Amino acid sequence: MGDKKASRFGFYQGLAELAASKDDILVLDADLPKTTGSDAFRSAYPDRFINVGISEQNMIGMAAGLARTGYVPFCGSMAVFAAGRAFEIIRNSVAYPYLNVKIVGSHGGITAAGDGATHQCIEDIAIMRALPNMTVLSPCDSNQAKKIAQIAYETPGPVYVRTSREPTENVTDEESEIVLGKAQKLSSGSDVCIVSTGMMTVLAFRAVNKLAEDGISATLLNIHTIKPFDTESVQNEVKSCHGRVIVAEEAGLFGGLGDAVAAALVGIDGISFRHISVGDQFGQSGETHKLLEFYGITEENIIANAHEMLGRSV
Repeated sequence: MGDKKASRFGFYQGLAELAASKDDILVLDADLPKTTGSDAFRSAYPDRFINVGISEQNMIGMAAGLARTGYVPFCGSMAVFAAGRAFEIIRNSVAYPYLNVKIVGSHGGITAAGDGATHQCIEDIAIMRALPNMTVLSPCDSNQAKKIAQIAYETPGPVYVRTSREPTENVTDEESEIVLGKAQKLSSGSDVCIVSTGMMTVLAFRAVNKLAEDGISATLLNIHTIKPFDTESVQNEVKSCHGRVIVAEEAGLFGGLGDAVAAALVGIDGISFRHISVGDQFGQSGETHKLLEFYGITEENIIANAHEMLGRSV
C-alpha cells in the first residue's frame, strides 16, 4: 500500500505534472495553498497561480471569465467554502452557462477534525451532485487523485473534485486504469457488495481483507465518479451478492452516494441495504480518530454491518 499521503496533495502533484504539457492550466486559490495542497502547483508554476485571498465567490467569478478566454482554471479552497460559500456563483456563472471551470474542495467530510462543525463539509457531494451540467469526482487515495487531475482537465464543462485532509495508504497504484463514469472494482466477492467513495474506500479495503479472514467474500466498488453515476455496474454487482449492499461515505445522510446507490436499486426485489455515513447531523471538534469512531466511520463498522447482514456474530 505504500506510505500514507492525503489525496489533496496527490491531486495538485498530478496537476503540476500535467501542466508541463498543458499551458492553458491555471490555479486559483482562496488563500489556503498549503492547506488545500495547491502550494505544489504554485512552487512549480508561480506565474500560473493566483491567490485571490479569502474571496471564494470572486474566485469562481474570475475563473468563469478566464474560462471564456480559453484557459482551464482550477479553483481551490476547503470544501465548505468552495462548495458552500461560492454555491450561487457556481450555479449561475459556471454550471448554468456550462463553462470549463474545475472546483477542488479539500477537507471533505468530518476529518477536518480540529476545525469543528463549521469547517467539516458533509454536504458538498449532495450540493454539487444536484447541479445540472456538473461532473462530481471523488478520488479514494493519493495515487488516484493524481489521475483524477487529468480526468478533470479532460472532462468538458464544470467539474467538482472532492479531496481529503487525512493521509491514508494507497489502495490503488498509479497504473490502475480509471474511466470517467465507471465504477472501479477493487475486489470480487459473492456475499456482500460494498460501495464506497473517497477515504471510505481505504477503510472498506481494509474491511474486505478482514472479512475474508472470517470467511466472508465481499465485492468492493470504488466510486471515483459520483456523477455521472455507474448505475449498471452497481446493479450487476449487488445482484451477484444476493442483493446485499453496504454504502460507505464520509458525508451526510442525504443527497450523496447513498441516495445514488438507492436510486440505482429501486425496483429490484430482495435488496438488503445498509448506509454508513455521518448521518443527519453536523460534525464537531475533536481528535480525528475519536470523531470517526463517534460517527461510525470505521472499518469495524463496515465489518459489523456485513456480519449482521449475513446473520453472523462478529
